[in-house]
Amino acid sequence: MFDPDRAYRCSPRVALRPEPFGALAYDFGTRRLSFLKTKILVEVVRTLGDKPDVHTTLDAAGVPDDQRQSYLKALAGLADNGTIEPR
Repeated sequence: MFDPDRAYRCSPRVALRPEPFGALAYDFGTRRLSFLKTKILVEVVRTLGDKPDVHTTLDAAGVPDDQRQSYLKALAGLADNGTIEPR
């Protein structure tokens, strides 16, 4: 269960490839490809490991308050498929 009050990181099995729309995330363990559809989401995923929790990461990346729920939902999906994981 994804908990934004916890610390997360991008899985070490995942490589991010920058794209004009955001990035492709490839999981070398599952061979799953995910799309990170905004550059801000890419920044969030890249910096999760540097922050004490998800909320702090969203603040640091400049996620607007009116988009916060959408980003939390996207991160929950990335946690479910293993792209991000608790630290």
